[in-house]
Amino acid sequence: MASSFGAAQVLVASNRGPVSYEVREDGSLDAKRGGGGLVSGLSAIGPDAGALWVCSALSDGDREAVRRGVGEDGVRMLDVPADVHADAYNGIANSVLWFVHHMLYQTPLEPVFDAEFRLKWASYEKYNRAFAEALAEEAAEGAVAIVQDYHLTLVPGMLRELRPDLRIGHFSHTPWAPVDYFRLLPDDIAEQVLRGMLGADRLGFLTRRWADAFTACCEALVGGVGDTRIGVHGLGADAEFLRKRSHEADVDERMAALREEIGTAPDGGARRTIVRVDRTELSKNIVRGLLAYRELLAGRPEWRERVVHVAFAYPSRQDLAVYRDYTAEVRRVAESINAEFGTAGWTPVVLHVKDDFARSLAAYRLADVALVNPVRDGMNLVAKEVPVVSDEGCVLVLSREAGAYEELGEDSVVVNPYDVSGTAEALHEALSVGAGERAERSKRLAAAGTALPPARWFLEQLEALRG
Repeated sequence: MASSFGAAQVLVASNRGPVSYEVREDGSLDAKRGGGGLVSGLSAIGPDAGALWVCSALSDGDREAVRRGVGEDGVRMLDVPADVHADAYNGIANSVLWFVHHMLYQTPLEPVFDAEFRLKWASYEKYNRAFAEALAEEAAEGAVAIVQDYHLTLVPGMLRELRPDLRIGHFSHTPWAPVDYFRLLPDDIAEQVLRGMLGADRLGFLTRRWADAFTACCEALVGGVGDTRIGVHGLGADAEFLRKRSHEADVDERMAALREEIGTAPDGGARRTIVRVDRTELSKNIVRGLLAYRELLAGRPEWRERVVHVAFAYPSRQDLAVYRDYTAEVRRVAESINAEFGTAGWTPVVLHVKDDFARSLAAYRLADVALVNPVRDGMNLVAKEVPVVSDEGCVLVLSREAGAYEELGEDSVVVNPYDVSGTAEALHEALSVGAGERAERSKRLAAAGTALPPARWFLEQLEALRG
């Protein structure tokens, strides 16, 4: 008898897929391919592996592509109703689960889990169900399905009910909340999330700390992890791609423009650079980083006119008011530092808010110091990328709350992200490191930060699931 199952042997499920569509003025569709670790990983297994990527239609162009039956080989895009997706993605994933795992709530006022929350949670369930059903339909018998991230925590359990023959994995790209903070969630929701995840054969986390936090939540709330295996895979930077891309012509052009903005010190020498590249995500701690830089200039006047803070803060999630407010505060603080300390020939903070990857790489190359000070971060690839690309080597000022701290802490200047004075002192220490030691540290950071590049990171999980 013919199997009623699909043909895909390896399936990946994520909110965002490897391709997006825009409707051109003439009505035709323009497809844009994305990058990232999953794209590298799937390409590494080869075109004959029977791989399929299940993702959500995110834009009007994506939805139009689904309606017209336009698609890329190896991609199935789900046209989840726009209102359901909005409630699941912004209402739950980004406004509740992200906030819990990054411990971002102002608890005197939030969270508020009321009737409106329950309606949004129902959308989150529908959204996860759509993925589970698509994976069940497309997977060949005994196939491997790896589900990605906090958007899809319920999928493993739902998929297990539909297709017990599959080997199911889930990977969390965020931190995992400690038990007491996770218990902010209503008891039934917290249990539903954990049991949804435990539908997987194997769960992957970026660091041992996040894996242990998940295990502790399971032990406290659902009696343990059962037969589910837990693994740690510290996603690294793609050294080969970064080194090649950072020496292309557009990056050289951006470097020249940045050098002009940075200028030269009064003695004619090169100014030192403190570089940060982030989305204006609440957890990235950009405002406290700027306040630490202000304190450096106030308390260490010898650095005035001799250093520039190159800060790229690319707007993120601007459809949420709290993110718009945060982006505005980043601008305000940067402008106030420039007004307080700037001179005719020196702009203390060079702030850019328009996303430009070539310019980010140019800043990486120019970095003497890289500032990565999140209040909490699953990994933070910028911490791993800058040392790979920096021309003269850089000193990494790194938050102990970044996942990258586990691998890079030994060769970094480590900070408590809430301690502005401590961070100012760390910046002074980092700026004072000599060129030779800076280059040596950078070399060790680059080696540690590229130990598990994206393709190997994905293949390692795949092999662990198949084993």
